[in-house]
Amino acid sequence: MRRIKNFFRFFGYSLLLTLAVAWLSTVWAAPAVDNSIFADLLGKYVNQGQVDYDGLKREESRLDAYLKILAEVDPEALGRNDQFAFYVNAYNAWTVKLILTRYPDLKSIKDLGSLFKSPWKKKIVRIDGKVISLDNVEHDILRPGFKDPRVHFAINCAAFSCPPLHTEPYAGSRIDAQLDQVTRSFVNNPNRTYLKDGTLYVSKIFDWFGEDFDNDPYSFVVEYAEGDLKDRLLAGKGNINVKYMDYDWTLNNRPQ
Repeated sequence: MRRIKNFFRFFGYSLLLTLAVAWLSTVWAAPAVDNSIFADLLGKYVNQGQVDYDGLKREESRLDAYLKILAEVDPEALGRNDQFAFYVNAYNAWTVKLILTRYPDLKSIKDLGSLFKSPWKKKIVRIDGKVISLDNVEHDILRPGFKDPRVHFAINCAAFSCPPLHTEPYAGSRIDAQLDQVTRSFVNNPNRTYLKDGTLYVSKIFDWFGEDFDNDPYSFVVEYAEGDLKDRLLAGKGNINVKYMDYDWTLNNRPQ
């Protein structure tokens, strides 16, 4: 009988030890992708949506090192949230790289295109042995794969009217909160969204990608609006028109 008790006691201790090791491994596990270089660059050279491309140009070799890290990642080996964060970071980092290929001799990302090919169709993004375009990342992976309209406020097109480049990389463990943060920030910025004389003025993004917002920008804005904007929108429900603002493609390296 004592042997049986000892056996179960030993088994119980072993099980507890195994569970503890598994828990510690989860807590102390390295991140799915090493974004430390990108985090440092964003922290140093992005401020309230203004991008210091001069500073990034001086450290372009570090950006290249980060892009090499991304190129060696197998996205299929990542969990869903880590994949989401990975592709958003890849889009943003490669957009910065695209700008630096001609900076400072450009006024807009559109200057990097041609009559026959937009800059977003250039095959520059290196991932897991493949070379794809920014359009591929956005329209073939992020939008259909994750079906989250908040992605439009996370990816940055290097233009003044584009949702600002976030000051930190996206992380799978926090991506839902990060997406909420950047979406609320954009929606509640009176320069990007405002209500006047019964008309809700919103970004052209809501027009270009209407299907992602169920062709109902009012409802999306109400969901993320705060304070007086939200109160006024709710008070005018059913009587508010929507107008899409012109898009300013000027490079986002000027004060916002």
